[in-house]
Amino acid sequence: MAQSTLDSMPGASTGTVVITEPLNFWGGKRVKPREEKNAEPVFEPATGRVLCQMVPCGAEEVDEAIQSAYAAYQKWSKMAGMERARVMLEAARIIRERREKIAKLEAINNGKTITEALVNIDISWKSIEYYAGLAGTLAGQHIQLPGGAFAYSRREPLGVCVGIGAWNFPFVIATMKSAPALACGNAIVYKPSPMAPVTAVILAEIYKEAGVPDGLFCVVQGGAETGSLLCHHPKVAKVSFTGSVPTGKKVMEMSAKSVKQVTLELGGKSPLIIFKDCELENAVKGALMANFLTQGQVCCNGTRVFVQREIMPQFLEEVVKRTKAIPVGDPLLGSTRMGPLISKPQLEKVLGFVSQAKKEGARVLCGGDPFVPSDPKLKGGYFMSPCVLGTSNTLVNGGTAHAQSALFFNTQSLSTDNCRDDMTCVKEEIFGPVMSVLPFDTEEEVIQRANNTTFGLASGVFTRDISRAHRVAASMEAGTCFINNYNINPIELPFGGYKMSGFGRENGQVTIEYYSQLKTVVVEMGDVESLF
Repeated sequence: MAQSTLDSMPGASTGTVVITEPLNFWGGKRVKPREEKNAEPVFEPATGRVLCQMVPCGAEEVDEAIQSAYAAYQKWSKMAGMERARVMLEAARIIRERREKIAKLEAINNGKTITEALVNIDISWKSIEYYAGLAGTLAGQHIQLPGGAFAYSRREPLGVCVGIGAWNFPFVIATMKSAPALACGNAIVYKPSPMAPVTAVILAEIYKEAGVPDGLFCVVQGGAETGSLLCHHPKVAKVSFTGSVPTGKKVMEMSAKSVKQVTLELGGKSPLIIFKDCELENAVKGALMANFLTQGQVCCNGTRVFVQREIMPQFLEEVVKRTKAIPVGDPLLGSTRMGPLISKPQLEKVLGFVSQAKKEGARVLCGGDPFVPSDPKLKGGYFMSPCVLGTSNTLVNGGTAHAQSALFFNTQSLSTDNCRDDMTCVKEEIFGPVMSVLPFDTEEEVIQRANNTTFGLASGVFTRDISRAHRVAASMEAGTCFINNYNINPIELPFGGYKMSGFGRENGQVTIEYYSQLKTVVVEMGDVESLF
């Protein structure tokens, strides 16, 4: 059934796909918009070409989707966990079978490379498999009370949950939110980003094909107004949002009016700390993985790279050399390692951050410019060269600079220019392929600087000293700390933020608690003792 949209994918290439099918899904089928007004173009990032039109859902359509989800919830929640698991495993199997086609469509809609998209689709079916495995284990407790009385608790679903997704991982986020929700017996109404609305509908069709009740996973399209309708709807029990801090605050405020449960996975400006005793080759690779996946459009990226001063010259030389060598171009080519940014406004925003960094005294060591691929069909795409913003005074202050390390610096660069903690590029989330490198001297100093942010999504440390690694990890005010690696997020591990990066968790066993609620049942076996 889900094959319809995917049929053209094997022969599709960049610049050839046009989406004409409706993007809404409820009641077990795609649903055409009631009105075509307020349609917004969805662009193919690699070409700047219009891929399809996204028509936002109004109040009646949102209500129709939620009523459809509620009816499906009534059936799904009464099924045994093992019954739900079998359906979910079938959905995972279908995704696995069609991974290449889904990945291709994802890359066309989002701009990420086909190499990354394939990994994302694998994460998606693994997520559904993982929570299918937990569906049959949901249980409460039995407590013995005095006089033969007893009590027990029941872990029950919440009802209709709303998922609001981001554009950087369209298919992954849809599965990350739906898999635990469905495992617990809930229904979910999902609103993808208006910029990447295409593959969530594919997931809806796959769930339908796998055997979920019609309406269990619905897709409504739209922007802020549609999101507001979802957050305010009286039949919605929970909202799970992935996106920016300002929008997350609004989601929380709207949901609070009817006391809905909320999970927020928001932005980050994560620190990556590299000590002089690190394995330098791994640290360089870790820094590249921490900054340039999905064109740098990853919320947990380690974009503040703190490097101990003694190894700064060697580190910068290697990072700049490898950054310059990153193949930028057609996302559907297996050799490409960086595709376009999601949109023209996002590209302009990121380039603006680089320009601002220069004004504030940062040195652009490479990249940071618009990039025009040689392929004519990509001339209108939203490409830029990956950028490293760095420091150069370590060449005179560090004392251990190799002669070859100075090759890419000129005499003028032997100044006191640095990325500084107070620079805009260091404080604010850029969400693009821009790495800011900062020197540090001591462990105590860098921990204080790393934590001096309103964000707290992720962090990382590279060192051979195992005691220091765990000491730093314990000190980081962030939901995740990577030791001697970065951006490794298996589905089995909880993911979420501290501080303004949000609360609640996605992935891992603990997420079951965020999609279920406990009921206590007290059973008296004897006579009632009364004071009255």
